[in-house]
Amino acid sequence: MDIEVKMPDIGLDKVEVIEILVNINEKVKLEQGLITVEGDKTSMEIPSPISGVVKNIYIKIGEKITTNSLIMMFKVDRINSLIKKKKENYLNEDIDLNFKKNLKKDVLFHATPVIRRLARNLNINLSNITPTGPKNRILKEDIESYQNHLKQNILEEKNTINFNDYNQFKTEELELSSIQKIIGENLHRNWTNIPHVTQFDEVNITVLERFRQKYNNEKKSQNKISNNITILVFIIKVVAYALEKFPIFNSSFTLNNKKIVLKKYINIGFAVDVNNDLFVPVLKDVNKKNIEQLSSELKLLSEKTRKRKLNASDMTEGCFTISNLGGIGGSWFSPIINAPEVAILGVSKSQIKPLWNGKEFIPSLMLPLSLSYDHRIINGAYAARFITFIGKLLSDIHLLIM
Repeated sequence: MDIEVKMPDIGLDKVEVIEILVNINEKVKLEQGLITVEGDKTSMEIPSPISGVVKNIYIKIGEKITTNSLIMMFKVDRINSLIKKKKENYLNEDIDLNFKKNLKKDVLFHATPVIRRLARNLNINLSNITPTGPKNRILKEDIESYQNHLKQNILEEKNTINFNDYNQFKTEELELSSIQKIIGENLHRNWTNIPHVTQFDEVNITVLERFRQKYNNEKKSQNKISNNITILVFIIKVVAYALEKFPIFNSSFTLNNKKIVLKKYINIGFAVDVNNDLFVPVLKDVNKKNIEQLSSELKLLSEKTRKRKLNASDMTEGCFTISNLGGIGGSWFSPIINAPEVAILGVSKSQIKPLWNGKEFIPSLMLPLSLSYDHRIINGAYAARFITFIGKLLSDIHLLIM
């Protein structure tokens, strides 16, 4: 049978329809939201008094409606508990009293349409939320707090499950290594205490790669080197030069975080993954060494790292860190600063891309860079200049001698 659904008396003379929450032919459950209305700076969701299928919708967004305005027509197979045995409109006096009582209890709370939409998306009943805003208004923080509370309850319930009693829960627990525990604690502390911002850029290293390959081929033909000089060595050298030009990146906070210490030496760490353990050996006095010297030291430190033979001096006194994922793949990422340093450079896998030179597209080798920095010390404009300077040097390595 067909039943009319009308606007109930919510204590307001006229309200505006700001949202329609159901569609024609949609199956609606009892107390499911039908529309959202707004009036006198208060918005509220009107629930369905019955279960059924929406046959017609008689209102539209922006329309002003009053009490008893016809909202929708429902097709129902049976009358729900609110209508009981009566076949008339649900606004019948016997029903209207209970309906208004439930309506005021369930939906007459202060919340903006944005907050109501967020609650619906998270499947949260706003009547369960404790408001903390002015005049008992529900804020986004109230929903987040309630959601975190629910998650905590779920975790506690999961922890009480005896997994041995359920065959479907087949898991394995792995013990963290001592290195992983130390690294995890450091990363968590750095991420929590340092306001990270990451600046991304992409650098054309076509000329640099051509020079690198030519240099390696010439040295091999003369039997002067047995290992290739990598792009990472050039990046390390360029970063050292940039640290001289932008000394704020070669700094750290004092212990009380009230002063900045500018370092007069340039030591650069590079992250090395060894069987899921992360180490950061440090190249010392990078600005005083040439490419060949740095390449040799980089190889030596890398071998010591993989053999787990690093000593304390190999991993201390770093000024700046480079995390190179170019050999693995991926594009940009946001590396976590290695405190007490104030910045870290992430390097991803280079790719050939078409680069417009003003007349045509030229195949170019592009290198993605990600610069994370401590926003307490470094502002965005300075970080943009720093990474742009690095990109300029990598695009034309000749500038290193200027």
